Amino acid sequence: MKTLGIALGGAPMLCSSVPNHRFRFCVCFSSSSSSGPKTVEQVGITTQKIEYKPGVFDDLFLNLFRNKLVQEVGWDSKKPGYDGLIEVANRLMMKGTTNSDTIEAAVRILRSLFPPFLLELYKMLIAPIGGGKIAAMMVARVTALTCQWLMGPCKINSVDLPDGTSCSSGVYVERCKYLEESKCVGICSNTCKFPTQTFFKDHMGVPLLMEPNFGDYSCQFKFGVLPPLPEDDTVLKEPCLEACPNASQRRMVARNIEPQLVFEDGSHEGMAFP
Repeated sequence: MKTLGIALGGAPMLCSSVPNHRFRFCVCFSSSSSSGPKTVEQVGITTQKIEYKPGVFDDLFLNLFRNKLVQEVGWDSKKPGYDGLIEVANRLMMKGTTNSDTIEAAVRILRSLFPPFLLELYKMLIAPIGGGKIAAMMVARVTALTCQWLMGPCKINSVDLPDGTSCSSGVYVERCKYLEESKCVGICSNTCKFPTQTFFKDHMGVPLLMEPNFGDYSCQFKFGVLPPLPEDDTVLKEPCLEACPNASQRRMVARNIEPQLVFEDGSHEGMAFP
């Protein structure tokens, strides 16, 4: 049996047999330095997943969100359920010519989930009450109740506010399913963190700071706390995870490495893409 692979820098190779064919397809990823993309071992991610038991309305929420995502992207995955959702989110990320394009598209998707008058009334009537604390606590609880299908198990917690007080307007996501399944810092940042922060502040009048932890896949929502300017946000300095399905392609393009077909006997030849 011949082994067919793509070498991207001469590091460990992942192989799998192709059914009904006499060769195996392998992908070889370049090894990362301390400043390069993180590996699963480097960020300390365990293989055990935190399971969330779907509720009565979870399929309804998933299908609604996915339909809005498909309308924005103009494409749908053939995969059902959450796996298909992640593929469409990845296509949204690839569709935008800049990060700003992707963020703006994600904000449009979030806005389309609500009747316009509801957002306007909330921003005008609810957000100003009690210095914004009431609105922050309300959206924190709605987020924890309605978004576990997307993020996984989460709970309300207390966060420190800019005025020196604390408020139970935080949502702590134990292990974000969206980040774990996408395995991509870019998808997390540009289709979730930044657009969600923008949506709540600009369209509901509630400041929000989201702090994803790429070491353990947790995420802290802080409603009522203004986020830093995008250029000052430490998330933008995070390298992508080694497990990211798009990372190897981006590294190959950035380094101008020609993909190689690698055979079991050690021979190789150049490989051109259309």
